[in-house]
Amino acid sequence: MAKTRRPDGHFMRNVAILGGGNIGQAIAKGLVEAGGYDPARIWITRRDLQHLESLRQRGYMVTSDNVDAVRHCRTILITVQPGQLVALLKTIRQAILPNRHFVLSAVTGVTIAEISKRLGNRAPVVRVMPNTAVAIGESMTCLAANGRDTAAVRATVELFGKVGLTQVISEEHMTPATALCACGIAFFLRAIRAASQGGIQIGFHPDEALRMAAQTARGASTLLLEADVHPESEIDRVTTPRGCTIGGLNRMEHEGFSSAMIKGLVTAAEIAASLFPKK
Repeated sequence: MAKTRRPDGHFMRNVAILGGGNIGQAIAKGLVEAGGYDPARIWITRRDLQHLESLRQRGYMVTSDNVDAVRHCRTILITVQPGQLVALLKTIRQAILPNRHFVLSAVTGVTIAEISKRLGNRAPVVRVMPNTAVAIGESMTCLAANGRDTAAVRATVELFGKVGLTQVISEEHMTPATALCACGIAFFLRAIRAASQGGIQIGFHPDEALRMAAQTARGASTLLLEADVHPESEIDRVTTPRGCTIGGLNRMEHEGFSSAMIKGLVTAAEIAASLFPKK
């Protein structure tokens, strides 16, 4: 078992990320990059510590001992795969104290009730679903909790507000949020990739086409977020009768562009709902 240096004593601000995979590491990096956390306040766990060596060198508290991480942190963020959750909860069950911790779960498809039952106590549990843009402070993080856990919700909104936008939703919508926001990163990246491939075909070099497509996508998103307008109103601003924009849009719709995106989201949501084995 790896030995780590001891924390600095500021227990209330320490965060344990149990499961140092891609999303766990992205959250850890994002919190530090946002300027709200020193690496020494973030404990991150993984069985194979070689994958966390770069974080250890940057000052994060890296360990393979989940219980040790829990004992040094108030906020416990679980980012393991659904199939690993039951064993993890069994391991940390005795270390989680209702008046000392609150638990955040980014595990797809697992309800608050299921987590609370396996922990066997009344520690607040909040479900969260960020995406990998959390590493650069641009996540869309959805979260849900029981009505009584308002303090935990406020703390979670504050935590993830440092690394992007947050949206409090009902728990029944957490699985759809996984498809739209977490899986959605890949869907939008694929759309940008397709646009860059089209750019290559009409004459640009690959690096130029990708840069131009990515910035155009950023501009489109920023228009919607900052002006608070509907996409169609901005589309209308750049379409003219018999013009090239409407011609391109209509061709993409004839080829099933919107339908394919919608079907992809629905499929992702259906799979997300089935990832955790119901017993």
